[in-house]
Amino acid sequence: MNVKVIVTIFLLIAAVPVYAQAQNPSTTKVSKGDAEKVVTIISADKAKTKTYCEIQKLGEQMEQAYEKRNVKLGDQLSNKIEALEETLGAEYVALMDGLQDIDPEKDKLGAEIMSMLGALDRLCMR
Repeated sequence: MNVKVIVTIFLLIAAVPVYAQAQNPSTTKVSKGDAEKVVTIISADKAKTKTYCEIQKLGEQMEQAYEKRNVKLGDQLSNKIEALEETLGAEYVALMDGLQDIDPEKDKLGAEIMSMLGALDRLCMR
C-alpha cells in the first residue's frame, strides 16, 4: 500500500471524532512507546488484527466516498470505523486521537509511529 495513501487514511480516521474533540479538546501526547504497545496488542490478537484490517479497508472506502463528494456514504463509513476502533481498545483510540496533532510528513515522531503502524498494515496483506 502506498505510504501517502496510508498517511491520508490515518489522517481521515484520526479526524473522525472532530465533533467530540471540539467538545473535549485533546491534550493527549503520544509516544513511540504508545505505538509499540498498540502494535503489540493488535498483532498478538487475531480478532483485533482482523478488525484493524477492516478499519483500513473502510478507511480507503471512506476516502473514495469523500473524494466523490458522497458525504452520506463517507459519514456512514466513518461511523462504522468509530465503532470498530472502540473494539481495538482504549490504547488504540488514544493513539489515534493523539495522532490528530501530528503531521507524519513533517514530524519525526509521526513518521516513526506511521512506520510502526505499517507493520500492522503488512499483516493485512497476508
